[in-house]
Amino acid sequence: MSDTPSDLICVGAIGGAYGVRGEVRLKSFTAETHALEDYAPLLTEDGAFEFTVTITRGIKNGLAARLSGIATKEQADALKGVKLFVPRDRLPETEDDEYYYTDLVGLEVRDTGGAVLGKVKTVVNHGSTDILEVLVPGSSDTVLLPFTLAAVPTVDIASGRIIADPPEGLFD
Repeated sequence: MSDTPSDLICVGAIGGAYGVRGEVRLKSFTAETHALEDYAPLLTEDGAFEFTVTITRGIKNGLAARLSGIATKEQADALKGVKLFVPRDRLPETEDDEYYYTDLVGLEVRDTGGAVLGKVKTVVNHGSTDILEVLVPGSSDTVLLPFTLAAVPTVDIASGRIIADPPEGLFD
């Protein structure tokens, strides 16, 4: 196993301290929120720090947890914004029509007629559905494409391509 950044999957982020006894606020990016504990140890993106996780309770917009080596509010606050990763091989295989966000980033997006619309820059979720941020070719502009079966009928990871049927006028 190699822990190069491409082998690491982001599974959560630290939101700062929760209380005064060294607990942290965690946002889980896993399908099962509490699975963060099962995937430990969690790594920082550069691999410099590794944490075991003990989830203490659910809180509004996330989890309260203890991380190994973090004992004070100041230490917890210093980690605010740090993303947590695990090696890909610790995660379950995806089912058909399930994808890790990292697998979608960089894929070419074409319309149903074969015209190139751009490349996936990132995947975001603001509540109701995932959204692909597509970088328009030859520009720094992006378009937000709903990641729904209607708007994205085909994802072909092996070919590095997504076929999209975007809503009328989205890419004009």
